[in-house]
Formats: sequence, structure tokens, C-alpha cells
Amino acid sequence: MHRYRTHSCGQLRKEHVGQQVRLSGWVHNRRDLGGLLFVDLRDHYGVTQITARPESPVFEELSRVPKESVVQVTGEVSARDAENVNPNLPTGEIEIQAAELELLGSTEELPLTVFPEDNTSEERRLTYRFLDLRRDRMHRNVMLRSQVVASIRRRMTELGFDEFQTPILTSSSPEGARDFLVPSRLHPGRFFALPQAPQQFKQMLMVAGFDRYFQIAPCFRDEDSRADRSPGEFYQLDVEMSFVEQDDVFEIIEDVMTDTFREFSQEGWEITSPYPRIPYRDAMEWYGTDKPDLRVPMKMVDVTELFDRTDFRAFAGKKVRALAVPGVQDQPRKFFDGIGDYAVEQGAKGLAWLKVGEDGELTGPIAKFVGEISDDLLAVLGAGPGTGLFFCASEKDEEINRIMAPVRVEAGKRAGHFEEKAYRFCWIVDFPMFERTDDGHIEFSHNPFSMPQGGMDALLNKDPLEILAWQYDIVCNGVELSSGAIRNHSPEIMYKAFDIAGYDKDDVEAEFGGMLKALKFGAPPHGGIAPGIDRIVMLLADEPNIRETIAFPLNQNAQDLMMGAPSDVSEQQLRDVHIRSVLPPETKK
Repeated sequence: MHRYRTHSCGQLRKEHVGQQVRLSGWVHNRRDLGGLLFVDLRDHYGVTQITARPESPVFEELSRVPKESVVQVTGEVSARDAENVNPNLPTGEIEIQAAELELLGSTEELPLTVFPEDNTSEERRLTYRFLDLRRDRMHRNVMLRSQVVASIRRRMTELGFDEFQTPILTSSSPEGARDFLVPSRLHPGRFFALPQAPQQFKQMLMVAGFDRYFQIAPCFRDEDSRADRSPGEFYQLDVEMSFVEQDDVFEIIEDVMTDTFREFSQEGWEITSPYPRIPYRDAMEWYGTDKPDLRVPMKMVDVTELFDRTDFRAFAGKKVRALAVPGVQDQPRKFFDGIGDYAVEQGAKGLAWLKVGEDGELTGPIAKFVGEISDDLLAVLGAGPGTGLFFCASEKDEEINRIMAPVRVEAGKRAGHFEEKAYRFCWIVDFPMFERTDDGHIEFSHNPFSMPQGGMDALLNKDPLEILAWQYDIVCNGVELSSGAIRNHSPEIMYKAFDIAGYDKDDVEAEFGGMLKALKFGAPPHGGIAPGIDRIVMLLADEPNIRETIAFPLNQNAQDLMMGAPSDVSEQQLRDVHIRSVLPPETKK
């Protein structure tokens, strides 16, 4: 018999009855029914019930061993009585009559309970993450992540992609988020940077002639935490393809995402394809965000011109957008005020509203101001009887978007227009190449390495603010999974694009010399994308926070509470890499 186990704790079934077996695992739970002791033994694979009677040589020790101790149990498999079968356990038809017991790993008093799973603070959970990961929910999430990554790797390989590894120690990037810097011992005063993404390397792989690349790539960015963003590091499905247009990238990624979500989604969840394509400017007008949650089907409508015809002073000289929420005829005044209160929480001073009656008559706080436009308003909004109308006004579109993007989703939920158990993907396309800053300068809107739609001709002959880029985002349920683009593979077009954004040729060569050098030696048209693994798993696990899908995440303050990182280092270590630490006055010891 094996030293530690003949079977796992999730393996034994009714056909094993009568066999002598040995299991090892953690004491998950214990119940003493006065004359019969039940212990649930847990390992990575499942739970098996162990029983012992007072006459058993292991009864006393088994009744005292603390929960979460590691034990080895030897005994005979027996069938449970029909009334004691547990249909919720794969091993629920059997139990082990314990004959021998060995304590393999003792435990101190637990700082948090593994079973049942209580509401422990995140700080304590992350400090004792090795215990937190024993909990069923976290164990499932981490295993889901492993299975998703394995499935994606298989799918990408089947689609003809080759996996390559790109450097972790690289040069600092002048664009994007803050870098994590690594001082060089061999080159005093110089620094490596951890890659924010393998962007330049994967493009150079295309220049080198490798046609289809992918990598489950670690990325490092010194960013603040959010519910859907882990500070410090994250992983993405990094993809690049040669000789492709936007549609080719979409086809591959839709296949991979749709099949992955269908394979791993929870029971009853729905996903449909192909994914709708929404131009960026439409997304901002309809949803107030370029990350729309399409589980709420309602769209906003610009009604500025209609209110310009009224005497409603509160909206005078402002942009006005309206949201029509159907099916609220039975909702009381409290419903409408509640949406207004939610808007105030988002920073609004208030939210005007109307209600459409059975005869089309408008009632509500601003009804007296819209009489002359009521028919046109209902027509523009497609609003019939029983519809609630909510209005937000501001001098700036940005303020309307900041308020109304969450209000649209919240109103949909409260009114019953929210699709439960659905994954609603979309592509956001046609991003503007440039935008104007508050001080009047032209700068890149998003990715400066995207190919402008229309190429050099557009850069030479169009208003920069009207130029669109071959850039796209993939969004699911209001979560941006990734940005991507058809790359600018022409040095001449890149020089001109940067010139419009205020960079001279020397600036471009100083900051992006490596990329430009590669593009000057025969670069194919290419494009790619990099959906976030952490966010994919977060959606599949239906978790509200990305840290619940990462085995060892940093906390909101970018700290590893379990390992004590970031930590102090010795003066000798600093001397080895030719640097010294200069602390701000408020943090000096």
C-alpha cells in the first residue's frame, strides 16, 4: 500500500466497497453524534467521509485532531445507508471505516475559518492566502483559471498560432502607465523595465517572418487598483498576426472567446455571436462609455435641439441626453426619485424625469416645460405609454457620460430590463486617431502605433480630428477585455502621424528607435490584440473583483501581505546596483 494514499478524496465510489484504502488530506469538518464520529477529509480532488466508533483505536485521536490538520487515514470502504447518501458529493454513496490514523501535519489556531467560509476581511484573507485558497470558492476559481488558460492554449495552437516567450527585462516605455524599473548591477546608473506588454517584441516577431504569434504573457504596470484591474501585474492572451485586416483578427478572437465562454460558463448562461460592432462615437452617445454593458438594451438619445425650442432655463445652453425606460407604468414616484438619487451619487446635481401616460400625456416635475415638444420628444425617443424618461444636461459631454453611463445600467436593472446569466460581447471600432487637449494641442487619442484609416492620404488631407484609426476594443458585460489594432507598419506614415501630434523626427527616433529600425527592413501589414486572462476568468466565475481569480494578488495598495512585499533591502544590496534610497520626508523612519 502506498505510503500516503491509494486513492484521492474525490475518487472512491460504490464499486470500491470492501476494499482497504488509504487517504491523505485535510480535516475539513467533524461531527460527533455521540457514539459515532464523522470526519470529512478533503484534498485537491474532493471530500470523503470518514467514520469511527468509540471502540475504534483511532476514535479518541480523530475526535481531538484540529480542523485543517493533515492526516492519513487507512480503512475499509463501506456503503452508506440509503438515508445517509449525500447526493451533493461524488463520493456521497460511500464512507471509510477508519482503522489507522497518522497525523502528517499539525496546525496552529486558525486565523480564519476554511469551512464554513465566513466573511473575513480582505486584508486577513490576503495575509493568509494559503488558507484562503483552501476554501471551496477560491479553489474553484484558481482551478477555473488553470483550465481556461489550458483551453485557450489548445485553441490557439489548433488555429495555427505558435507560442513564443518575450523578454521580461526590457527597456523603459515612454508611453502608457508607469514602469517598474530594475537597476542594473553591470551597467551602473542604468535600468531595465518590466514590460507593460510585449507590444514591440510581438511586432518585431512579425517583421522577423513568424506569421501567427501568441503568448499567455505577464505584464507589469505601476497602476492603481480597481475592481477589474490588479495593480502590479496581470496576464493577457497576447496575439499578433501578419497579412491581416481588422476582420481577420475579429474572426479569430470571436471564435476563441465564444468557444471558451461556452465551455466554461456556468449552467444556464447564454452567449451569442457574431458580436455587434459599435463605432466609438455611437457608443459614447448611446451608452456614455466605450465599455457598454449590452445586457441593458436601452440607449440614450441626444435631444439638445428639442430643448433648445423650450423655455426650460435649467437646460438652456447645455447639451441634453435622454434615456427612455419602458414598462414603468406601475412604478411609484419613489422609483423615479431613486434613479435621481443614484445619479446624484454619480456626481449629478439632479436628474429630470417624465412619465408617459396611457394617452401619451407627459407627467412629472418638468412636464410644464415640454408641452410644445412633447410629440417630437416621444417620436425621437420611441417612447410609448408606460415609459419613463430621464434627462441629463451639461455643457460637457464628458460629464453627461460620467453620470449617465452607470445610470443607464442601474435604471435597466431596477426596471427589469437587465439580462441575467448572459455574456454580451461587442467590438468598439473606429476610434478617433487624434483628439484636442484642453490647451488646444493635438495629441493621440489612444494607441499611437495604430494605422490611420486612409493611411498617408488621410494624414495629409483630412482634419486630424476626423481621422479614424484601425483600432478596436473587445468588451463583455461592461468590462473591457482588450484593446487592439491594425498596426502602422510604415515608417513614413508613423513619422507623419507623430508630426501631427507634435513630435519631430528626432523625438520619434529617440523614443521608438527600435521599432522604427525594424519597420525599415520590410515589415508586413500586421495586427493583433491581447484579451486579459484575469478579466476573462472574473467574468466566467461571476466574481465582482478581479483579485478573486488570482492565486496570489497584490492588495489595493499594491502590497503582497503574505510575503511582505515590497520590502526593505540592505544597504549592501543597494550598493550592488549602484543606487540609494531617498524617502519622502513623511515616510522617513
